[in-house]
Amino acid sequence: MTSEPTKTPTMIECHSCGAGAPLREHFCPQCTNILQLSRHGDYFSYFGLPRQLQLDPQELEKRFRDLSRQFHPDFFYNGPATLKLASLERSSYLNDAYRVLKNTAARAEYLLGLEGLSPLKAEATAASKVAVPASLLEEVFAFNEELDEIREARESGAPHGALVERLERARAPIVLKQDEHEHQVEALCAQWDADHSRATLEALRECLLERHYLTNLLATIDREAASLASA
Repeated sequence: MTSEPTKTPTMIECHSCGAGAPLREHFCPQCTNILQLSRHGDYFSYFGLPRQLQLDPQELEKRFRDLSRQFHPDFFYNGPATLKLASLERSSYLNDAYRVLKNTAARAEYLLGLEGLSPLKAEATAASKVAVPASLLEEVFAFNEELDEIREARESGAPHGALVERLERARAPIVLKQDEHEHQVEALCAQWDADHSRATLEALRECLLERHYLTNLLATIDREAASLASA
């Protein structure tokens, strides 16, 4: 016998009066008390926004400020413990949601998870543990070759200034490639808003993975620079 798929709830019960309220509501329509946070929502619906990747930053900030004022714990200081807890939970969730939604890449990664694609963090923790994306092979090969030469030059006692200059030259093409990926992410976000296709999401995921790889390469340069400075 095949079991029925679990349906995501669309209503939440008010713990103050027992009435039902839509999941997107923050305050009970019946008694107007703040509702406890539901575990079935998402950051987009929390802000009353459609699930899309292009957002107006000014509108997002305005909604954040408005909700911050409504949820502020000072308004519930003399209220029951359940309402004080609800205000704290909603304030904390609001801060987390805003931190993600205001950043294009973070917003895209979050939506990938909502749409069922595996998260990137586990794959992009360190560049050395991730297979080099095919589109970056040329840049990564040149980068690693240059980095090896810089390390050899340092061991041979090359002047500090010359090593720093070589590190900055090694950084330049990686930064340029990262800028290209920023534009690609923006374009794919616009495309997904238009077509909501799985193929666009997968292309976006691949682009973000490459972006993580480039970020890790830049972190490697920063570590080398710090090592030179300490020496």
